[in-house]
Amino acid sequence: MRQRTGPWWRRGFELSGFQLITLLAAAAVGLVLLGLAVELYRNSQDARAAFGWGFLRSRAWDPVAGEFGALPFIYGTVVSSLLALLLATPLGILTGIYLAELAPPRWRALLSFLVELLAAVPSVVYGLWGLYVMVPWLQERIQPWLGEHLGFLPLFEGAPYGISMMAGALVLAIMIVPTISAISRDVIGAVPRSQREAFLALGATPMETIFRVVLPFARSGIAGAVILALGRALGETMAVTMVIGNAPEISTSLLAPAATMASVIANEFAEATTELHRAALMEIGVLLLVISLLVNILARLLLRRLQVVEGAR
Repeated sequence: MRQRTGPWWRRGFELSGFQLITLLAAAAVGLVLLGLAVELYRNSQDARAAFGWGFLRSRAWDPVAGEFGALPFIYGTVVSSLLALLLATPLGILTGIYLAELAPPRWRALLSFLVELLAAVPSVVYGLWGLYVMVPWLQERIQPWLGEHLGFLPLFEGAPYGISMMAGALVLAIMIVPTISAISRDVIGAVPRSQREAFLALGATPMETIFRVVLPFARSGIAGAVILALGRALGETMAVTMVIGNAPEISTSLLAPAATMASVIANEFAEATTELHRAALMEIGVLLLVISLLVNILARLLLRRLQVVEGAR
């Protein structure tokens, strides 16, 4: 083994060539993220100077009049993402349970591959399917029925446009189900077999074992999967842009068009004609970056907690 030489204060900093290359690669990733954040923040200076913190509370969005506020897009992003999570979480977790615990061995690999394949489908493909298949179906069948029978509720009042908050949430839900199911499958599969066998030996049924042993053990990892899926939903752009309607408004109705932070950037950045308009879009980008980073950090912390618990057991 090569002995370290040189002054004592340098010995702890000696790196091999390979270690140095990997260190530089990791640092480059961090520098790219830092550079992105700095550039977005710098280019949003005009909007911060013009509107201050009121930018987050304002509902106005009128490029012609030079009035900009992020509240409609924050609302659209949060509501569409939470609705998608509400729809996708049960389906994703149940799919993960089936793949990890109940699927026949000869089908498990095929079904797992199909789930992972869904995660790899480009978002524009989901958007095209949503625009040409799901939106007409919602407009002609689902939304008229909801308006007729539940129109007295604020959630379902208004005309059946098809393109709407509901359409955006449904497309997002379909897109994040593979993320939840794939990670749930892995964390459920990581539950020690000894715990299952011990509970089964006490006379428990397989379903009781799943719900009283497996899921409690894997709950931190499943929560991490859900939050990672939320991070994807918050930042999704193309598919949502194609079906949500892109109206900078706040409405309690799920049948009304809406807009998200990502969709307004995609729609208007290339056509922004004033520095203030571009700066407002940049500030929305800063908000989206911060929210996405916080959500992903929280998910990683939950997954790390699961790893610590597994190591302790």
